[in-house]
Amino acid sequence: MSAKVVPLRARAGDADALRERVRALEDELSARETAPGREGPMVAAARLLSGLARGATWENLARFSRDLYFSYHSEDVDEFGHDQRFSETILPVFEFLYTIWWRVEVQGIDHLPQTGSGLIVANHSGVLPYDGLMINLAVRHEHPARRTCRMLALDMFALLPFLAPMLSRSGAVRANPENAERLLRKGELVGVFPEGVKGVGKPFQKRYRLARFGRGGFVRIALRTGAPILPCAVVGAEEIHPMVGQADFVGKPFGLPYFPITPTFPLLGPLGLVPLPSKWSIEFGDALRTDTYGPDAADDPILVNRLSEQVRSTVQRMIDGRLARRRSVWFG
Repeated sequence: MSAKVVPLRARAGDADALRERVRALEDELSARETAPGREGPMVAAARLLSGLARGATWENLARFSRDLYFSYHSEDVDEFGHDQRFSETILPVFEFLYTIWWRVEVQGIDHLPQTGSGLIVANHSGVLPYDGLMINLAVRHEHPARRTCRMLALDMFALLPFLAPMLSRSGAVRANPENAERLLRKGELVGVFPEGVKGVGKPFQKRYRLARFGRGGFVRIALRTGAPILPCAVVGAEEIHPMVGQADFVGKPFGLPYFPITPTFPLLGPLGLVPLPSKWSIEFGDALRTDTYGPDAADDPILVNRLSEQVRSTVQRMIDGRLARRRSVWFG
């Protein structure tokens, strides 16, 4: 008995929609090819050299400056300053750190929702905010839906002149309840570090011992938006910049809550900022639902404190479990 093959015929409406989509993509590609400053930094440099060969003029320098800027910036950013083109430009650097330098292993990625909002709550460490970048890459690379996590950056990072523009353009958002709620109500994944400065600036002898989770602000945000809380444990970041001391008198004039002293910084100068190649692991735990409580539960301090301590205990237990299984800081 042979099977009969019945050819599928596209409906007229589907065919028209497909043609319109192809036409729109062709127009977008044509616009990208003809837009100024889209060739990349190397082409912009070549144009400058060609112009200098004909004579150095302010017009050539201005054109080069424009082309160079727009080779890694786009004209369109979202309401928080995220620049997709800038993110794609610097992405290879962080992917190198993720895949080769720190060899990040991810567990429990299936606990993150396929769609809709979610509040990732993680431990914070490492002096500089590499852990937020690695969590974002873990979600982007390992999650089946290739989702994006918008990390909330502490004020000490979000307001630094040399770091703030890069963080905002790469997708980070200044940490405050209003920004977090706006993102969650739009159905996005949001990452938060409730330890704050106490976590990222802890001395090395207190590594992997969670500080207090503030006053439970992240729980109130989750309750008001109905977003599930997703515990996350990061192991490996504590060793990239082991902080053995602080020189607060140096940092305070610059608005920094602390000035770290590590075995390599400031002894080796800028080279001391290169992170050590520890082995990382990122684990996501079971989601804690908050939609069953209702938005008014955010005004219940007893419930907020209980849920905050429950999440903190969960993250600490995940960290302790991973440390018990780890045989080497450098090889996992």
